[in-house]
Amino acid sequence: MKKIFKVSFACFLAILISQNAFAQTDSLKKSDSINATILKDYNNRLILIERQRKIDSIKKAELEIQLQSLKTTDNLKKEELQKQLQELGNQEAKRIAAKKNQINSLRKSAKSFPVKGFLSDTLFFIYSRLGSFSAYERAEAISNRIEKLADNYNFVLDSLKISEAETTFDIVYGEKIIMSISESDAIWNNLSKSELAEEYHKILGNAVLKYKSETSFKTLAKSIGLALLVVIIFGFIIFYLNKLFKWTQSKIEFQENKRIKGITIKNYTLFDAKRQVNAFLSVNSILKWFLILLSTYIALPILFGIFPWTKNFAETLFGYILNPLKKIAGGLWNYLPNLITILVIVVVFSYVLKGINFLKSEIEKGNLTIPGFYPDWANPTYQIVRVIVFAFMIVVIFPYLPGSDSPVFQGVSVFLGFLFTFGSAGSLSNVIAGLVLTYMRLFKIGDRVKIGEVVGDVIEKSLLVTRIRTTKNEIISIPNSTVMSSHTINYSSDTVDKGLILHTTVTIGYDVPWKNIHQALLNAADRTELLQKEPNPFILQTSLDDFYVSYQLNAYTKEANKQATIYSQLHANIQDCCNEAGIEILSPHYRAARDGNTTTIPQNYLPTDYKAPNFNVNVNKS
Repeated sequence: MKKIFKVSFACFLAILISQNAFAQTDSLKKSDSINATILKDYNNRLILIERQRKIDSIKKAELEIQLQSLKTTDNLKKEELQKQLQELGNQEAKRIAAKKNQINSLRKSAKSFPVKGFLSDTLFFIYSRLGSFSAYERAEAISNRIEKLADNYNFVLDSLKISEAETTFDIVYGEKIIMSISESDAIWNNLSKSELAEEYHKILGNAVLKYKSETSFKTLAKSIGLALLVVIIFGFIIFYLNKLFKWTQSKIEFQENKRIKGITIKNYTLFDAKRQVNAFLSVNSILKWFLILLSTYIALPILFGIFPWTKNFAETLFGYILNPLKKIAGGLWNYLPNLITILVIVVVFSYVLKGINFLKSEIEKGNLTIPGFYPDWANPTYQIVRVIVFAFMIVVIFPYLPGSDSPVFQGVSVFLGFLFTFGSAGSLSNVIAGLVLTYMRLFKIGDRVKIGEVVGDVIEKSLLVTRIRTTKNEIISIPNSTVMSSHTINYSSDTVDKGLILHTTVTIGYDVPWKNIHQALLNAADRTELLQKEPNPFILQTSLDDFYVSYQLNAYTKEANKQATIYSQLHANIQDCCNEAGIEILSPHYRAARDGNTTTIPQNYLPTDYKAPNFNVNVNKS
C-alpha cells in the first residue's frame, strides 16, 4: 500500500513540475513582437486617425463656443457653424467606420493577450495598445492590478466603479485605476465603450467575489475534508484491488494441470501447463497495474479539482485523454463520407473479381472455349487481371485515404515506389519471364524436360522460379530468366500422341554381318517392356569408322519419365541378344597384315574356294 501511495505521489510531483515547465514556456512565448509586426500597419494608421480625431475635437469645441456666443438674430452665421459641426460629425462617423473595417480585417490574424484572474483563469483578452502601452503590457498590468484586489479584505463590490474620462471609460477601485477602455477596445469587442465597461466591471467583480468565496476558511475546511475522503476511498480501492488480484493469482496457480493443461496443436505443444500459468499470471499482473494506474489517474484530477489553486491541473489531466478522444471522434465523423465511398468502391471491385473468377473457372473446366486461348492460360491470366484490378482499385481509393494530399504521405509513397522499382529489378525480370513461359507453353507440371544441363520432371512453376526433380531425386530451382535464356527440351509434350524415340548406339567390327546385328538389336528392343511394338523399332547405321560400324537402335515409348529404367533394360537385352547370336560387342582396333592373314570380310561374302594366303618368309644369307 505504501509503495502504491509513493508511486501516486511521484506522479503528482511530476505533473506539478511539468505544469510549471509549461507555464514557463508559455511566459517565454508571450512576446509582443508578433503582434507588433502584424499590427504595425494598423497602429501607424491608428496614430494618424487619432491625431485627426484630436484636431477635429478641438475644432468642434471651438465651433460650439462660437455657436453659443452668437446672437439669436445672426441666423446665417449660425447655419454656417452648424453645417461645419455636421461635417465634423460625418467625418467622425467615417473615421469610426474605417477603424472598424481595419479591425475586422485583422480579427483572424491579430494576436490577443489574456488578462488573468486570481487562479490563472482567463477573464478577457486585450487586442489593442493604449498610449505607450502595447497590448501585451496592458494585459500584464491589468492582471497585476486585479491580483492586488484580492489583498483587500474589506473589498466591496460597490467600491468598484466605472468612471468616464475624456476619451476612455475607466474601471476604478477607490483612487486606483484598474483598467481603461478605449474606443479600439470597444470596436474589437463589437460594443460601445460604455457597454464594454459594464461587461468588464461585472467580470472583475464576480472574479473577486468568487475568489474570496473559494479561499474562505469555511470553504477550505470543506475542501480539505473532501480531499481526505477522496484519499481514503482511493486507498480502499487500491487495497481491495490488491486483494482481488492476489485471489485471482492463487486461483490461477491452483488450476495448474487441472483446467489449465497447456495448449497443444496436433502433436506440437505450444504451451505446457507451467508456461500457460505463467502467461495468465503475467496478464493478471498487467491488468492489476493498469487498473491501479487508471484509478490514480482518475483520483488525481478529482483531488486537484477540489482546491481552486490546482483546479487547472485537473482540467489538464483530463484533457490529456479527452482531447485526443475528441480529435479521434471528430476525425472519424468527418472521414465517414470518404469511408462509405471506399466501402462502395471495394464492394464493386469485389463483384468484378467474382465475375472474372467465374469466367476463369468456366475456361479451366472447358465449358467456355475461346479460339486461340488454352485452358491452362486461364489461371495465370486471372492472376494478372486480378493484380491490374487491385492496382486500379487502389488508384481510385487513393484520393479518399486520410492524409493522401499531404506532402509527407506523397513523399513516403514515392520513396516506397522507388525502393520497389530498383530493389526488385531482378525479381521483376523473373516475374516477366515466368509470364512469358506460361503463354509459350514450353512445359507443364509433370513433364520430363532438359533445361540447360539439368534433366528432370517439372514439379512447380511459379512467377519467379521453375523447380525440377532430377532422376536422382534432387530438387533444382531454376530462375525463370535463366529458363528463358537457355534451350529447353520437353520429352513429354508429344509422348502420348506420337511417342518419344529412345536411341542407343552399339559399335561392332566389320567382320560381323550387318543383318545379324540388326536382328539382334531388334530382338533386344522387342524384349524391353516399356518400348512400343508399333511403330516398329528401326536401326540406323550412323557411321562407318576406321575399325567398326556404329549401329543406332531407335524405339518408341510413351513413358518419357522412365527413360533411365528403359535404357537400363534395353542395354541388358542388347547384351543377351548379341551373346545368343554369337556376336562379340567389341570395338576392335587392329592393323591389317594381308600376308598370311584371313580377310575380315564376312564368310558368306567370300568365294567358296577362298583360302587364306601363305606367310612369306625371306631368308637372308650372309
